[in-house]
Amino acid sequence: MLKKYFPIIVLAAAAGLFIWIKSHQRGTTAPQTNTTQTNNTITVPAVQPPSDNPNRYEGLNRRTSHIFYSNHARCRMACRHIDESEVKEILEKGEINYNKIENDGRGKTYPLEGVTHDKQHVRIVFAPKDDGILVVTCIDLDTDWPCDCK
Repeated sequence: MLKKYFPIIVLAAAAGLFIWIKSHQRGTTAPQTNTTQTNNTITVPAVQPPSDNPNRYEGLNRRTSHIFYSNHARCRMACRHIDESEVKEILEKGEINYNKIENDGRGKTYPLEGVTHDKQHVRIVFAPKDDGILVVTCIDLDTDWPCDCK
């Protein structure tokens, strides 16, 4: 009798294992919440350079043709619903947050803030490289999106 039902038991166990693996796989998207879109205008105050030397933070080429994305930035973009067009938009029109500029052994990073065409208030951190510019990370300043990026 066991021989008769053995293939069915194995098939059911394999299907259960497959479903469990797919539901616990990394990279699954978070369930969408019902949101309503409003046409409210968001005003982002400009961040001014320090008065002691306003030119000390030059070095960010906003007109680069080569934009590279770190794996971390790609993951954060996916979690926070930020696409490449929005990154380019912030690179061109965003304001540098001079209080968040960092300089370590890897080089300087420039956080640019602004509002994208889909009304997200974001901070995107860029790092100049010899052959272009690297997107380090992307942050939505208004919404705390669930994300499992490492």
